[in-house]
Amino acid sequence: MTEELKTRLKFARSLAVDAGEMAAGYFRSIGDLVIESKGVQDMVSNADTDVETFVRQQLLESFPDDGIVGEEHGRVESKSGYTWVVDPIDGTANFVAGIPAWCVIIACVHEDTTKIAAIYEPCHGELFWGMLGGGAFLNDAAIKVSDTAGLNIGNTGVGMNGRSATQPVARFLSDLIQRGGLFYRNASGGLMLCYVAAGRLIGYVEEHMNAWDCLAGQLLIAEAGGNVEQQSANAMLIDGGRVVASGPAIFEELVSMADEAFAG
Repeated sequence: MTEELKTRLKFARSLAVDAGEMAAGYFRSIGDLVIESKGVQDMVSNADTDVETFVRQQLLESFPDDGIVGEEHGRVESKSGYTWVVDPIDGTANFVAGIPAWCVIIACVHEDTTKIAAIYEPCHGELFWGMLGGGAFLNDAAIKVSDTAGLNIGNTGVGMNGRSATQPVARFLSDLIQRGGLFYRNASGGLMLCYVAAGRLIGYVEEHMNAWDCLAGQLLIAEAGGNVEQQSANAMLIDGGRVVASGPAIFEELVSMADEAFAG
């Protein structure tokens, strides 16, 4: 672990909590939110934009040469080789409805690889964090993925969004159910990826996710002993991509199911 990464990891953990507590203040005053629609089932509130602005200010003050990619504001190009990836409130639909299933996501990419992850869920005080080669943790305890041997033992997270075509998702769900599996969705892909890392869900599949939703969670799953489809972090920053992640025993089966459901 280099000193540069140690410093950034410590900062990311603290910043995720500070940003989460700021967002929680808005959450306690939902009636005062200003909410806009960005598309089908895709909303943004002043809480999202204000929290991301806060995170960006903190990053620029502490690491002025680092790049920033966030959901709500424009990209800042990196001069140092490090790029921060931020989702100020993942699960905005839950947030604005008063459902306590949302989180703040912060990742840091270096040399085309996600190196740092910090995801804070303030409603339950859960900070998921980790670093490449350093393990994955929930608050102060190490976490690991489920060791289930079959899809019929445990719940698989399945994501979808306003960009998702109906039939491919339906095909995947039908296949999962026919294999004795159960599916879970809480409208926060980042949080569901944390649940895979912690062994609460046995896997997660989504046809397309943006980098700010998934890079941090994918790192946590890999560091918790799970399998994740190999991707270029830099390419994900531009276009996003498919996400399949799980414990080792069921990974290839989920990849095959995703290939069949989302083909073409």
